[in-house]
Amino acid sequence: MPYLQSFEAQDLQSLISRRTGEIKLGECCLFFQGDDMKNALAAFQGKFVVIGLPEDIGVRANGGIGGTQTAWLPFLKSFVNIQETKQLSGKDFFILGSINFEPLMKDSKDATIEKLRESTARIDDIVTPVIQEIISHNKIPIVIGGGHNNAYPLLKALSSAKGKTINVVNLDAHSDFRQSEGRHSGNGFRYAYQEGYLKKYAMLGLHEAYNGQHIVDELQVNNDLQPLFFEDVFLRNKMTWSDAISTSLSFVKQDSFGVELDVDCIENVLSSAATPVGISTQQALQYLYQCGLNPDASYLHLPEGISQRTDGWQNIFTGKLLNYLVQAFCKGVTERK
Repeated sequence: MPYLQSFEAQDLQSLISRRTGEIKLGECCLFFQGDDMKNALAAFQGKFVVIGLPEDIGVRANGGIGGTQTAWLPFLKSFVNIQETKQLSGKDFFILGSINFEPLMKDSKDATIEKLRESTARIDDIVTPVIQEIISHNKIPIVIGGGHNNAYPLLKALSSAKGKTINVVNLDAHSDFRQSEGRHSGNGFRYAYQEGYLKKYAMLGLHEAYNGQHIVDELQVNNDLQPLFFEDVFLRNKMTWSDAISTSLSFVKQDSFGVELDVDCIENVLSSAATPVGISTQQALQYLYQCGLNPDASYLHLPEGISQRTDGWQNIFTGKLLNYLVQAFCKGVTERK
């Protein structure tokens, strides 16, 4: 895996803030060092493999504001410095590192939309084999950072590792089921569906004002697609939030499924499409915990978060938010019956 960046000893020293009398989760995690990922995965006895995708090419290829490459390191530093506890132990985590997108990021700095979409397709080719290798070792990938374009290589990797079509649930204000006009952050699920990797797709929390009517019409007549709208839960009170989560999970849980949460659906979180109106952090945590409890949940993907956007906006809490979201999902997995 030539694009995978492993850890050096000095990296670990700078990440973990040690304190007398405490044990941090990062002191008990396994960090990938060296270049033999396959043997490292085979030797790892825990459940979760954490990997960062620091890129914003897919977002910019969709006409969005860049910055999604800035979420990975703040998340990692926050995550490895939580306490080692019975509820969440470092021995369950293999911190694989991040994929080095720097050459592609450099080449895409002032690129046209067409060039950005070509580079996004290149990202697909880089990400897919790494995630497929993780899943083939019966581990659960925890994927942080980058744009929602990376849903496609994750779904392709899960399907390829399982040797069959798979399902996905996505908490998102947008369906990301736009036309296959060239790869970007708004059509990863469309590509996965058209190419036979994805079967059932549950969309939770869609906003009526940010999904085109032609796409909504398609979502509502295709039995493989299940849209649940934010307005039906929080405006019209057609169902409770817990019922909406249960409905989405019932739609996908008959087979292996991916768990997606685009952080732009959480209100007041910095992203390319940040919103003051969305779900609360607590509702996002509840969704992820319930997903984790299901034995068919096969990966977690948290895209679109930004610590520093290219237009200058910053949020020092993005890394800590992602940390809590990962905790919620992983606690669900470890508490499965």
